[in-house]
Amino acid sequence: MSTTNTGSTPRPGNVSRRGWVVLGVAFLVMSAGFALRNAFSVFYPAVVADFGWSRGSAAIMFSLSILVYGLLSPIAGGLVDRYKPQVLVSLGVVVLAGCVALCSLATEQWQFYLLYGVIGAVGVAMMGITALSATVMPWFGRRRALAFAVLASGFGVSLVSAALVQYLISLYGWQRALLYSGLTVMIVVAPVALAFLRKPPAKPASTIPMKAADVPETGRAAAETSEWHSREWTLRRALKTPQFWMLWVAGFCQLGLAEKAAIAHQVYFFQDAGYTPMAAASVYSVFGVVFVCGSLASSVSDRLGRERVYLPACALAVAGTLVLFVINDATQPWMAYLFAAVFGFGMGVMPPVLFASVADLFHGKSYGAIQGTVALGFSAGGAISPWLAGHLHDVSGSYHSTLFMLLGSLVVCGLLMWMAAPRRLVPVRPRG
Repeated sequence: MSTTNTGSTPRPGNVSRRGWVVLGVAFLVMSAGFALRNAFSVFYPAVVADFGWSRGSAAIMFSLSILVYGLLSPIAGGLVDRYKPQVLVSLGVVVLAGCVALCSLATEQWQFYLLYGVIGAVGVAMMGITALSATVMPWFGRRRALAFAVLASGFGVSLVSAALVQYLISLYGWQRALLYSGLTVMIVVAPVALAFLRKPPAKPASTIPMKAADVPETGRAAAETSEWHSREWTLRRALKTPQFWMLWVAGFCQLGLAEKAAIAHQVYFFQDAGYTPMAAASVYSVFGVVFVCGSLASSVSDRLGRERVYLPACALAVAGTLVLFVINDATQPWMAYLFAAVFGFGMGVMPPVLFASVADLFHGKSYGAIQGTVALGFSAGGAISPWLAGHLHDVSGSYHSTLFMLLGSLVVCGLLMWMAAPRRLVPVRPRG
């Protein structure tokens, strides 16, 4: 007697309709939740101007947020491994949105540090990439880069919202803009996450062994690949591998030092060059749009291989950073948009490929805790870079030192991805 697949349980290479719904809701959470977190780049100049604080001291709130987020990410990943993700994620949305709304009442730096930098960051950890990827990945065992591409595009959409936040600030002031934004996300997103975010009821597709056809049949590479995938990956076992630490440091450099500095100070950079606040926010929004395009394009790494996609994207991000060295005023606005396009596309491609590489190498029941520990790496970098970029500007009066930091970070993460060599342990699967 034969049975038919109802579509509720994913199989290798096949994603059920429920899996696509879960991915769609995760995309919504990423877009709205990180729009609140990344709105910092827009309300940061307004807060500094209002209270007369230094850029370095004000940027500490963003650094604190990233640090707390990173410290809690392994815990959040472990909780998703064991319990229902819908409760954790929806509660995280409420905490983050509530803290952003309460920031509208803050008048002292310590209040921003506490609300945005600490308590709000607890919410980000509960609804962030670690919790969402651990929820989504079991539905997409053979199409990991595609799933991460959609999640990362949600992050890109959050950057596009900068122009809307700037419009709200110009219309109502930064206090009411934060209040309205926080309450809207809380009311709309939290109930949707609670209703629809689910793990698959059966064994996660990401733990199903690779088919024999997917693995080289002879030679040393075959033995190495077979041995790697026969292991039950725990966090402790992953920590003993050089591949884990290469990806950890790559995340520290790419998503920590480079990306977070660019997000925190990009609007301020263009305002310093003579752009109006709305024009600077529009460049930031273009960066977000192109970031989304890059995130979606990263899914080709499922076919071409991780390094073959990651390294050209890294080169694009380097080229975009070089453009900033020659922007001294607002007389050639096309250069700002050239930066946004080139840098945004490269930076959009890189995160999904990095996350997919972690999922390729360290799949299994402890994946959430492993991915959370990788998130601790890029959060450590992100905790340093916003403050450091602001401090360097306060000392030198320019962002040139920060741009050199971006260049060095991007070169290092490209080299580490090549050395981690996921291509050797997870061969590219043939078409069909």
